[in-house]
Amino acid sequence: MRVLILSATTGGGHMRAANALKDYIMSKQSDAVVKIYDTIHYVSPLINKAVTNGYVYLATKTPYIFGTLYKSSDKNTPINKTVELTMMQLRKRLAPMIDDFKPDIVITTHSFATELICALKIREKLKFPIISILTDFAVHKTYINEGVDGYVLSSEEMVGQMLERGVDRDKLYPFGIPIKKEFLSEINRAEAFEEEGLDPSLPTMLIMAGSFGVTDVLKIYHKIVKSPADFQIIVITGKNEKLYETFEKYLSKIDINNTMYEIRQANPDIKKHTSMKSSKHKKPSKPTKLLFFTDKVERYMRMSDIIVTKPGGLTVTESIATGLPLAIFKAIPGQEEQNADYLVRNGMAVRIEKNNKCTEIITDLITHPEKLQAMHDAIEACNKGNSAARIYELMLKLLDKSS
Repeated sequence: MRVLILSATTGGGHMRAANALKDYIMSKQSDAVVKIYDTIHYVSPLINKAVTNGYVYLATKTPYIFGTLYKSSDKNTPINKTVELTMMQLRKRLAPMIDDFKPDIVITTHSFATELICALKIREKLKFPIISILTDFAVHKTYINEGVDGYVLSSEEMVGQMLERGVDRDKLYPFGIPIKKEFLSEINRAEAFEEEGLDPSLPTMLIMAGSFGVTDVLKIYHKIVKSPADFQIIVITGKNEKLYETFEKYLSKIDINNTMYEIRQANPDIKKHTSMKSSKHKKPSKPTKLLFFTDKVERYMRMSDIIVTKPGGLTVTESIATGLPLAIFKAIPGQEEQNADYLVRNGMAVRIEKNNKCTEIITDLITHPEKLQAMHDAIEACNKGNSAARIYELMLKLLDKSS
């Protein structure tokens, strides 16, 4: 079986979903040939740079404009017609890839890739089936194309949204977004806490901070540690070096008690109740473990009781897979805002950036574990399990049908 997966690097989730699916396919068919392409870069490195940089700039610097453009692109407008004409021209640049690879089936994890390959398929009367994986929790016009044989949706709610847009029910599969198999496995929590030098008796909060701005992270952390509740924090900055360095300096500057906590972890002989006094240190603090990039995100999710994060599609899916309630911060207008709405509407998340009540909301959740449990139960009700396995079965079904 020859599988072509077309994705893009605008945001991190599209490629993560593509790689997770590839890993599963290879685990089932070791002789399968699976190739992932960054589609935008393949058809035009210049456009890829413009789109990728433009996405980052608009989403972080001018989120309101980004949200406006996102909503506009979901309608039939003259601008969208121009984009569609551009796609028709760019589709030709995919032809060499198809001729060279000769796929039996094509999977897309980005709307741009879906539009291009569908345009080529229709124009050239190609016969391979196409599966489009929607990597957010709301439908957008750009994902819907005539040449798609199956849409993999993130939730049951999206089925109704697709039907309203005239998509055939037989093409809709609410399987969820594919994620790494590690997110589907339990861990030994006692061992994990001991290895990480964390207190298993304390509630644990995970802050996934890599996609926040430095100022945003410091502000939210400062609000969170004001809570009178007892808990500990894990902060993962991802590959954001500036954020890691700034946060490290920030912690060492204000968090005297935590500094001693870290020293005690490295030197068990120091008495447990040893402390350092500082007349200038008046800010409340929480034991905090700061991490740079890690490929063990699923481990820290399984150790945690709540995650503070932006609601990107893959992060949301990974949190749901690990049963982790979400506290949403800094949702970008557009798909992230829609993801947040879905989570809050279904009782899986709370928003902590509005009305400046972050401290109160966190305190309420930590001091009322039954509320966190209710969120966890809501997540379990929406958990799609091993999406990659179901997508793989769909691939075989469509291949059998096409042959």
